[in-house]
Amino acid sequence: MRGPPMSNTYERAPITLDQQLALTTAATRLAGDFDGVFGQETIERFLHTSYDQFAGRAVVANFLPLLAERFARQRLTALARVEGLHHDGRPTVLFLCVHNAGRSQMALGFFQHHAGDNAIAWSGGSEPTDQINPNAVAAMAERGIDISAEYPKPWTDEVVRAADVVVTMGCGDACPVFPGKRYEDWVLDDPAGQDLEAIRPIRDEVERRVLRLLDELEVR
Repeated sequence: MRGPPMSNTYERAPITLDQQLALTTAATRLAGDFDGVFGQETIERFLHTSYDQFAGRAVVANFLPLLAERFARQRLTALARVEGLHHDGRPTVLFLCVHNAGRSQMALGFFQHHAGDNAIAWSGGSEPTDQINPNAVAAMAERGIDISAEYPKPWTDEVVRAADVVVTMGCGDACPVFPGKRYEDWVLDDPAGQDLEAIRPIRDEVERRVLRLLDELEVR
């Protein structure tokens, strides 16, 4: 029931009463989801540190508790896997880029679309921005895949450690490295600042690589 150590200088981001009530409700849901796996203290710590990750760059502050809950659930799921508290045997892939707004989000969308419930995929960025590239969203919509509900997020140690495969796309030395883990570096153009027409070939190459990875993992 351990979580990552907290710094003694940690300061919580400002929070309104409505946000605090929403976080309390989120903590209750997470406690139910992870009953018997993690204690309340760990759950609340992960929830509040997840909240702080988005507090300084959220476009709509009212969505902060929801984003924090979703991110905390992912992190707790990863920690449970790392600590051997839960593992359903499905392969897990983590897609990383710089802003977690284009390439890694498209890869996540294709992976989830083609793998369904047979594998798990997460994404993150070394310098996450405040929203997904709208042209990347439009490009994926052309393929019938909706990534508009996703959101840029950072990577965390437990998420990287829980992944079977870590795919990096342009984050260079900022990408985390753990010995013994399978890494792939996909050299792809960055969709940032590009129009829809320019993003289409990037999207198609991302899908080709995702499909190849799924074949190697014997998923689909």
